[in-house]
Amino acid sequence: MKRILLAAVAVLLLSFGMSAQNKGTQMAGIAFYNLENLFDTIPNNPENRDEEFTPGGQRQWDGRKYWSKIHNLAYAISQFTTPTTPYGPAIIGVSEIENISVLQDLVAQPEIAKWNLQICHHDSPDARGVDVGMLYNPRYFKVENVTNHRLTAVPFRTRDQMCVVGSLLGQRIAVIVNHWPSRLGGQTKSEPNRMAAAALSKEIADSLWQRDPSIGVIIMGDLNDDPMDRSCAEVLGAKREPKNLGEHGFYNPFWKKLDDGIGTLAYKSSWNLFDQIIISGNLVDTPENKWHFYRADVLNKEFLKDTEGNRQGYPRRTYSAGMFLNGYSDHFPSEILLMRKVERK
Repeated sequence: MKRILLAAVAVLLLSFGMSAQNKGTQMAGIAFYNLENLFDTIPNNPENRDEEFTPGGQRQWDGRKYWSKIHNLAYAISQFTTPTTPYGPAIIGVSEIENISVLQDLVAQPEIAKWNLQICHHDSPDARGVDVGMLYNPRYFKVENVTNHRLTAVPFRTRDQMCVVGSLLGQRIAVIVNHWPSRLGGQTKSEPNRMAAAALSKEIADSLWQRDPSIGVIIMGDLNDDPMDRSCAEVLGAKREPKNLGEHGFYNPFWKKLDDGIGTLAYKSSWNLFDQIIISGNLVDTPENKWHFYRADVLNKEFLKDTEGNRQGYPRRTYSAGMFLNGYSDHFPSEILLMRKVERK
């Protein structure tokens, strides 16, 4: 009798083990990185918007400096891996890029070439000549369409907002990549410009939901505002807590990060968290077999930090006070992880 009971227990344990093995967890990283003035060395802008970043310009931006920055950024991106995302993020939004060629040079670097990252890019009318773009890993994300949206409610030329719709391992999501107008002139004077940018992002999201109410929407970028500022908290309505959002509400997981003193850039000894990834409610409160929010991080890795002087611990930028530092960017990257349960075959 005892042997029979032991055999029965063994069968039950084996059955449980097989069941557990048939169920697993998938993770997908969604990142954003301001690449800080990633210009090539060629004076190819008819309005001389890139003259500063040429060999004869103020920065004396030559091939040595350019390729060093490309290498540094490729290495930084290669470190965006986790044990559950060994090939890095599925999607990486980027800003402050001059053209598609700098992204082509970036993804071809040996540190990340094995990921076979693909590029979405569009030339914006920005007065400084910089654009937003998106890199994606085709093993995880398939692009369906790309649209670009002009911010006409401001009295100057700025970056277009890029909306990329696609399939993240079978589930439709849309990523709206942003670089909102700067704080030039001060926060109070410039705030209406970013509120207008937020309104455009909200309008894009609403139009997506009119066509497909189930699509997940991610708004990311260098927003030049913090999570509690009016553009994010009021115009987008992005909440600090992931509760009672509704499917088409927004949750901002980086609000709590800033509350904890964690930022993506520093100004006058104070941290800001401009580089945000904001997610729709249907990517928060959703069945376990659908993509849903798991975690948010500022990727403030030690090698990205300055180690000397009054900028110790801040992002190690390319230039400081006119001196070439051979750094990475004046912003830390940010990332969220999405998770879902899957049946293993």
